[in-house]
Amino acid sequence: MSNQNRTERFMIFDINFNSDIPKYQQLVNAINDALSNSTLSSGDALPSVNSICKDYSLSRDTVFKAYSILKENGVIESVPNKGYYVANDTRKVLLVLDTFKAYKEVLYHSFVNNLPKNVIVDVQFHHYNINNFKTILNNSKGKYYKYVVMTFNNKEVLDVLSDFDNDKLLLIDWNVYSTASNNYVFQDFGKSFYEALETVISAFKKYKKLVFVYPTFTKHPVESVTYFKNFCDTYNFKYKIVTEPAEFKIVKHEAYISVSDRILGMFLEQCRTKNFEPGTDVGFLSYNETPMKQFIYKGISVISTDFQMLGAQAAAFITHDKPLQSYIPTKLLLRESL
Repeated sequence: MSNQNRTERFMIFDINFNSDIPKYQQLVNAINDALSNSTLSSGDALPSVNSICKDYSLSRDTVFKAYSILKENGVIESVPNKGYYVANDTRKVLLVLDTFKAYKEVLYHSFVNNLPKNVIVDVQFHHYNINNFKTILNNSKGKYYKYVVMTFNNKEVLDVLSDFDNDKLLLIDWNVYSTASNNYVFQDFGKSFYEALETVISAFKKYKKLVFVYPTFTKHPVESVTYFKNFCDTYNFKYKIVTEPAEFKIVKHEAYISVSDRILGMFLEQCRTKNFEPGTDVGFLSYNETPMKQFIYKGISVISTDFQMLGAQAAAFITHDKPLQSYIPTKLLLRESL
């Protein structure tokens, strides 16, 4: 059976004339879906523009616009006097992150390096701005094989995500505004954080007070602060919460936990000024591992999820058509700073 006949036999488009989705976009979505479920594969011929117009009562402009979008995205190619063909098995994936910090770079490289060569990743950043988030997601509908999205705490996020097929959508990092039917790979900012603190109780006991520095500018989930308080109450540690960076003044025999690398810089600067030795006079526990923290000042203790594992599991969602709901463990790496 020729490629043309094989395609004609199996390609059935479901065009809803009452839908709010433009008809050209429905056609784009249908062809992308056919690629994702292997109804179409590399080299297959697509129905001609004229045949689609006739079979589905669509205008030439509508069909041509759909094919043009697919061609621009590298999904199909045209051969003069022969028609349109599936270009190759290339899949385009959209990765939406909040910002591109050092630990996000670890996640990104793990994600990309665990994908096959025929998967192309587009990366965009919403910077915790709901208008950016809406624009990125709304403009990407139907243009990608799958979507990997890092959400944030805004009540409009759920409405935006509700327009996407759960089979093609993976939420990562923070469990906020997800539903029971969503695919996800999350880290736990609460119980898992608490349990990681329990592994270094003996190190904390060197200090008279534990101080959680949670700056007002941070986007880190506040549940970590709640679980920190519970931890201190349970194990009888004196503690303090500092929210204003200007009020961050290190004191001898205190240990500091911070979700911001800016605060880490301030801590090290004050240690130098006051001639304090990290890990002896004062302690520091930083949130989120980065490649350099093991080398900074004999090593900075870190509490962090495994971003390489997070990236690898997200990549597995792209390459396997299976549901995924997973939490990546949070661990504490004890180094000289504590």
